[in-house]
Amino acid sequence: MRASVLALSLAASGFLAAGCGSDNGASPNTTQTSAASEAHNQADIHFLQMMYPHHAQAIQMADLVNDRTDNQQVRSLAADIKKNQGPEMQQIAGMLQQWGQPAPTAGASAHSSMTGMLSPQQLDALKAAKGADFDKQWLQSMIEHHLGAIEMAKTEIAEGTNPQAIKLARAIVTGQQSEVDQMRTMLGER
Repeated sequence: MRASVLALSLAASGFLAAGCGSDNGASPNTTQTSAASEAHNQADIHFLQMMYPHHAQAIQMADLVNDRTDNQQVRSLAADIKKNQGPEMQQIAGMLQQWGQPAPTAGASAHSSMTGMLSPQQLDALKAAKGADFDKQWLQSMIEHHLGAIEMAKTEIAEGTNPQAIKLARAIVTGQQSEVDQMRTMLGER
């Protein structure tokens, strides 16, 4: 008797579980859109609005590389930074748009006091450098820039509520810490 009650209970739970799960035909893009539009707080908004210009400056810095150095490691790293951060900027802009928040701006001078951002003067000095001097300045500047992004991302992880924003923050911490380690090795700091 106990075995049949247990079997009946298990069967009923299986039917209930099957009934609760449904394939509503949502495409993966719809699922991503739904996740991005889930509840969010001011920390999520602040993180995205600050990370957008931060990424824009990293791409601006990466764009300087090919005209100023022949160092293939630096060139490769700059290409990777552009490849990773460009799509993240698109994701950030899309999430903010879904939340009805103002579009971020990419202007570096308005955000130069942000953690890790280069001031206009620092950016000009980097633009004026060439060869090994450029490599050293660029790597040191990009390390500080990445550390600023990591700090902002860790704040989002601690204070944010939106799953997609937190997932992005975690990806930034992981990816940029790896690049910081690589740049420190290139500078001989490790």
